[in-house]
Order: sequence, then C-alpha cells, then structure tokens
Amino acid sequence: MATYVIYIREQTHDQKELDIYANSVGTMLEKFPMQFLAANGRLEVLEGPAPEAVAIAKFPAIDAALAWYRSPDYQAVAQHRFKRASYRGFVVEGL
Repeated sequence: MATYVIYIREQTHDQKELDIYANSVGTMLEKFPMQFLAANGRLEVLEGPAPEAVAIAKFPAIDAALAWYRSPDYQAVAQHRFKRASYRGFVVEGL
C-alpha cells in the first residue's frame, strides 16, 4: 500500500546546517524507492499556524519508508536537519 512521509518545518534556527543537509541528501535518496510529490513549494494555510515549509514523499509501502528513515545513510545526513530546525515528521499509509 502506498505510504507517504510528510515533513513540516516549523522554524529554521541555522540556515547553514539546512544547506548542508540539502546538498548532502540528494544522491542518498536515489538509493530508495521514493518519489517526491511536494518539496518546499508555495503553500496556502487553510487552518492552524503557518509552517515554513512542507515536503511529501511517496513510498511503495510503510516498510520501505521506515527502512529509508532508519538507514544509517539517511540518519547521518539528517543530523544537520535535527540540529538547526524544528520539524514535525510522520509516515501515513494511503488508501
């Protein structure tokens, strides 16, 4: 069943660290069966507080999404994101 990983960036604390993340994550993502559906594009808030950015990635199954997130390669790169921005991230199965 298709699964979606959704990240909501609430606040950036250090743009340099996010730039390191952005420049490092691209080639690593090619190793996993994923497709980005949205990434930091224009957004219009319908309800609640406005986030800085939103990213949505599609995976073929929840196990594939969790394997990507938990992989040593991704966790090493994600440390830059963890250090310098506040995010909410979650995985949700599709219909």
